[in-house]
Amino acid sequence: MPDQPFAVSSLFQLSIGDQSIGSFTSCEGLGCVMEVEERAEGGVNEHVWHLPTRLRYSNVVLSRPLGRQTALVWAWLRRQVHEPVRMPGQLVVLGPDRKALVTWLLDGVLPVRWSGPGLDAEQSQPARETLEIAHNGFLEVTV
Repeated sequence: MPDQPFAVSSLFQLSIGDQSIGSFTSCEGLGCVMEVEERAEGGVNEHVWHLPTRLRYSNVVLSRPLGRQTALVWAWLRRQVHEPVRMPGQLVVLGPDRKALVTWLLDGVLPVRWSGPGLDAEQSQPARETLEIAHNGFLEVTV
């Protein structure tokens, strides 16, 4: 048996600075890539040296059913248009028991894209919204 619960049915809570943006039901793109520079050394023919240069962080895409929390996203987007400020963000994964499993503290969060639902009365799916954010990296990851 594992000593930690697995995220079977998760929620993802996002806050920017001290402002909650709400809970999301889907999260994609949380990750990073180490960029490397290849260098060949004269006389060493069996390998090439891989030298780390920087970490590049991918954008995070969050989605959820449309609801009252949509106003929180819209208020944040409006503030960014009038006075863009990159603030730290916190992304918390909640397990089925609604307790925190993992928390990422993100540096310099900025909204990149918001998309609303395509509304169709003949669909039985809930209307969903999607928020894409960029960030400068992970300040801290806690379990």
